[in-house]
Amino acid sequence: MKLFRYMTLAAVIMILLSACSSSEFQGNMEVEVNDFTNVNQDGKEVSLSDLKGNVWIANFIFTNCTTVCPPMTRNMSELQDLLNEEGIKNYRIVSFSVDPARDTPDALKKYISHYEADESNWDLLTGYDSDYIRDFAEESFQTLAIPDPNSDQFMHGTSFYLINKEGIVVKSYDGNIDVPFDEIVLDVKQLTEQS
Repeated sequence: MKLFRYMTLAAVIMILLSACSSSEFQGNMEVEVNDFTNVNQDGKEVSLSDLKGNVWIANFIFTNCTTVCPPMTRNMSELQDLLNEEGIKNYRIVSFSVDPARDTPDALKKYISHYEADESNWDLLTGYDSDYIRDFAEESFQTLAIPDPNSDQFMHGTSFYLINKEGIVVKSYDGNIDVPFDEIVLDVKQLTEQS
């Protein structure tokens, strides 16, 4: 009887170890990002084709935000530091403004300057109208990006989205409070190393 228990325990341990060492990426989404060409904080056009071949992380923010955007942007800046410390290259960060009427390139440039961000691989995008970003957020990221009818604020998702080299959203994470930094770093590393 003891031998049977030990063999069963050994089999369970082997299964767990093989699952933990699995090199196959485990996502929780699979949504293709719609084609886009927008303008970043430097007034330069950035398109989906510019990002193809790179792993990227996206989120939705606006510069006049009084609640979730400042902590989300700090968290994204911290994530960028961790990715750089890990030596991960060929990744990009893209923040889509949900308030394009007020978020000009200059406004986005001023906004990001308040954070210790490396803008060399971080694009804050604008240059579209509110109908466009509402539809784009819903279709490409399955999230909201709509004006709050009771204020000058906007209702939008607070997730960080991981997009693979083919332009597919493969995973989302909490980007506001309980950000799983280690998990995101591992996932980005895994996807950047895939050919």
